Amino acid sequence: MFDRKKARKIRHLRIRKKIVGSKARPRLSIFKSNTSLYAQIIDDNKGQTMIGLSSLTFKDLKSKKNITAATKLGSEIAKLAKTKKIKEVVFDRGGNLYHGKIKAFADAARENGLEF
Repeated sequence: MFDRKKARKIRHLRIRKKIVGSKARPRLSIFKSNTSLYAQIIDDNKGQTMIGLSSLTFKDLKSKKNITAATKLGSEIAKLAKTKKIKEVVFDRGGNLYHGKIKAFADAARENGLEF
């Protein structure tokens, strides 16, 4: 029987072998839970989260896990990255397939100035 969670974990481990964030180019990680979306910009050399944000911080959104929430989260994290003078990141999609919410998040982050 096919287990979606297990397949996502395997994809994530395969991706994380290749992706490493540094001070010059930190890792932009996204996580989807059952209720909301979470995004972090991480310096893996120090093991430190530079910026962290979730869709729970937006009180005006009706749903915290739809494409609208992903778009807003992507644009907000890009704006926060600009204030910390971060232009380039490495995108870590967390083992999720690149479509829907993940694609909307990435497109919004790119539109607001992040390069990856």
